[in-house]
Amino acid sequence: MQQIFNFLIRNKNSILFLLLFAVSVFLTIQNHAFHKSRFISSANVVTGGVYGWANGVNTYLHLDEYNERLLEENNKLRNMISDLNDSISIEKQLDSTSFEGDYLFRTAQVINNNFAKTDNYLTLNRGASSGINPEFGVITSQGIVGIIDRVNNDYARVISILNSRSRINAQLKKTNHFGSLIWDGKDPNIVQLIDVPRQAPVQKGDTIITGGRSLIFPKGLPVGKILDFSLDETQSYYTINIELFNDMTNIGYVYVIENVNKEAIQELQEINEQ
Repeated sequence: MQQIFNFLIRNKNSILFLLLFAVSVFLTIQNHAFHKSRFISSANVVTGGVYGWANGVNTYLHLDEYNERLLEENNKLRNMISDLNDSISIEKQLDSTSFEGDYLFRTAQVINNNFAKTDNYLTLNRGASSGINPEFGVITSQGIVGIIDRVNNDYARVISILNSRSRINAQLKKTNHFGSLIWDGKDPNIVQLIDVPRQAPVQKGDTIITGGRSLIFPKGLPVGKILDFSLDETQSYYTINIELFNDMTNIGYVYVIENVNKEAIQELQEINEQ
């Protein structure tokens, strides 16, 4: 305390000057409209900058929360669109947000993603307690990701399309020529569409979509675009290299697709096969 008093005594002239200067500035601002408006304007710039910086920091710290909230909102919109499609009997071109049939969409976060092996898998932070079961499809807004093969109460494992076991029905968007989507284990950005008949009008740059001939993925989901193609040894079928729309090395949040009518369709198919 004595040191504080000594400091004040040593610097009393400077302190008195600063005090009188502050009082004079205050009186000037209070009694002159121009000075007052300039001061308020400058103060707003400073406080606005501080608030902007603080908001930027807060936004950065809550990015995961905002992303998850946005994903949930998108999920609700997808389900609403799917319901509307069931009640509107108008032929239209399908895209990644409008499908034939009844589908439910659930959101999940990828907590593990392999893409450098021959058989790659992803792990989701949702499981049976969230209504997720094996043989549900997994997609992003950019395209397909894989198919769920195992679940427990809280987590689910996905067979990535970058897996030697993966085999998904896909087709050319401009025609109904279809084949099987596989991966040769080389480039994580490129998959192959095989067994496409040579009669198909295949061209570089054409879009490949899901074919809808399985009970997992609806028709019309984006897959990728054609890089190149060649005929097999029999000269009867094309093998097509496809550049994926999805960056499979950078998957954060996904949609899990459930075909609501899957069991009913399977029962009917089993009856027909008897």
